[in-house]
Amino acid sequence: MRLSWRLGRVAGIGLYVHATFLLLLAWVVLQEYRDGLAAIGGALAYIIALFAIVVLHELGHALTARHFGILTRDIILLPIGGVARLERMPRNPRQELLVAIAGPTVNVALAALLYAVVRLTGPTPTPALYEIDVITSTRAFLYQLVFVNIVLALFNLLPAFPMDGGRVLRSLMAMRMNSYARATEIAARIGRVLAVVLGVAGLYVRNPFWVLIAIFVWTGAGSEARAALQAAPEP
Repeated sequence: MRLSWRLGRVAGIGLYVHATFLLLLAWVVLQEYRDGLAAIGGALAYIIALFAIVVLHELGHALTARHFGILTRDIILLPIGGVARLERMPRNPRQELLVAIAGPTVNVALAALLYAVVRLTGPTPTPALYEIDVITSTRAFLYQLVFVNIVLALFNLLPAFPMDGGRVLRSLMAMRMNSYARATEIAARIGRVLAVVLGVAGLYVRNPFWVLIAIFVWTGAGSEARAALQAAPEP
């Protein structure tokens, strides 16, 4: 938190951006500077829209958790995405399932809404996602965000604990096995395997963000597994 700046409050929850977010902005500028200010402006607009979507995704988790009496300390925006820091995760597997699935559900709903707006206002823009000029075509930009939401939903549902899909997997296993700790242990192992795969893939395609996500999944899986083993499950 000492390296984060407060942007404000959303639904009563503090919204912060981590200082490393500046690295993402610098990387975007370096990637686009040869194409001029218009390209830089378009890329930055895309980043802002992307992280607005990430905030809504995290709010899905936070507000669902609030329904079960669990408050959210804050939401922090990082170069690799966002994190809603809940006071605790539900130890009831069914509640955890609902909290975990809430974020991707928000993305699916946003994708449907944006697609409806695009189709109701004219013909479908070109599906060539990375050839869209977001400066001159608002509709094409919105259409691009449809795909962004779909990709975010699918990516977050990967069973890489402690990502959303990993939490869904743990909750389902806990309901079946009647052992929260054992389900966490298995989900953490699967998460670490997928972290290695993602990290190797990131190095192969030279994508630093995949590597950062792999590190986050690897360390997060281990820490959550240890915490689950130390805590007594709720009845």
